[in-house]
Amino acid sequence: MARRTIEREAALTGAGLHTGASVTVTFRPAPAGRRVVFRRTDLPGTPEIAARLEEVEATDRRTVLGHGDEAIHTVEHALAAVGALGIDDLYIDIDGPEPPALDGSFKPWFDALQGAGERMQEGDPVVFRVLAPFTVTEGGSSYVVSPAGSGRVTVAIDFQHPLIGSQAGSYEVTAEVFARELAGARTFGFVHEVDGLKAKGLIQGASPANAVVLTDTGLVEGTVLRWPDEFVRHKAADLIGDLTLIGGRVQAHIVATRPSHQGNIALARAISRTGQREGGIAMDIGRILDIIPHRYPFLLVDRIIEIEGRKRIVGIKNVTINEPFFQGHFPGHPIMPGVLIIEAMAQVGGMLVLGSLVEMNEEKVIYFMSLDKVKFRRPVLPGDQLRFELEMVQFRGKTCKMRGVAYVDGKVAVEAEMMAAVVDR
Repeated sequence: MARRTIEREAALTGAGLHTGASVTVTFRPAPAGRRVVFRRTDLPGTPEIAARLEEVEATDRRTVLGHGDEAIHTVEHALAAVGALGIDDLYIDIDGPEPPALDGSFKPWFDALQGAGERMQEGDPVVFRVLAPFTVTEGGSSYVVSPAGSGRVTVAIDFQHPLIGSQAGSYEVTAEVFARELAGARTFGFVHEVDGLKAKGLIQGASPANAVVLTDTGLVEGTVLRWPDEFVRHKAADLIGDLTLIGGRVQAHIVATRPSHQGNIALARAISRTGQREGGIAMDIGRILDIIPHRYPFLLVDRIIEIEGRKRIVGIKNVTINEPFFQGHFPGHPIMPGVLIIEAMAQVGGMLVLGSLVEMNEEKVIYFMSLDKVKFRRPVLPGDQLRFELEMVQFRGKTCKMRGVAYVDGKVAVEAEMMAAVVDR
């Protein structure tokens, strides 16, 4: 299976739902492996914000990516179309703080991207395959996730309103189903919420032209529903958009009850940390051996699956009973030594720095200087897979500070902050 981008550019212009700002969004093809990236063309230096969970800033009534003045509001509609079409690599250039609301649905975004054609390119798409059922609860939202051969979302909502009440729907995540069943579903809100939301700086650009507006007993004059259950369809498409932030396609059946953006993001994080990831490996063991000096039995990294410049890295260590340290560490009750978990985390962190230095043909090594806020949350046993997520906190001169978390089955096993120095080999 090849990666997918668009063949040619496509653009949409309008006012944002929450900011009211007039903005143009331009979709552009991106090279293989670039993934989905927003670019703020209205700001100096055209800052990039990856469509990734790590960039989520807020989830109140919409999903916001980025921080401060670079933030981009209400990304879920455009991303739902990206996810439905299975687009892996894409530049989304935007000259303001929020994509336009258009008619309040996903259809303009879907039509624009579909009309831009598709181009297949080298590399495997990233797929997150759920292997065992699990649940997620966040606020008033709950989710049941089960293994499946493809992506499917089943959504149930319940509003105390005569036109909504209890609604449910189940949809396969394909371009065909999305176009037919979900794309036209518009965002909705209630007249009695308008003043409160505007006081919070939201819905500055909202109107009956870009949202379904409900009174206490019905719809504002002139509004006609596209489906009687348009409301649950919109919630299902919102879920697909938020799940796109995982950074890959999801193979699972997700049953969502009263989903919200906050809940959707919590779900996406759980899938990213527990699902079996396939494709899109940033560095295999051969590349790792080219970069760091460690060798058996002290090489404790099996592969790097994500790397973003010097900002963030994700590495994997598969723990087996054949590890040499299990022979003497609690014989008969094998537990991975905590200091070696920290060492493995440090090696992943070292890859974040050394990878770019190797590209510049600089012969360097990393010496770790200090550890802080180390916490061991649960034992690591044979058969576990350690997922290390590290982010660069500070890099000055030849000294850097990183924050790392090790997960097993989506649960925190170890966390720590570490400082290191780059020295000549």
